[in-house]
Amino acid sequence: MNKVAELFKASYNEVTQYITWPKFTDLQASSTLVLVASLIFALMVGVIDFVFKNVLDLYYSSF
Repeated sequence: MNKVAELFKASYNEVTQYITWPKFTDLQASSTLVLVASLIFALMVGVIDFVFKNVLDLYYSSF
């Protein structure tokens, strides 16, 4: 049990003393970038899906 307590103490010390946490504004900028990139990617996938659907519908309706 002593080793577990030492692990938690060392982990707490590591988190509070040695890790540099990003500023809130940096987190906001990163989150905005991820959101915009995700929306662009979703839009591209949607357009590709729309084009493929219409091309396949046109192909199948020719038979």
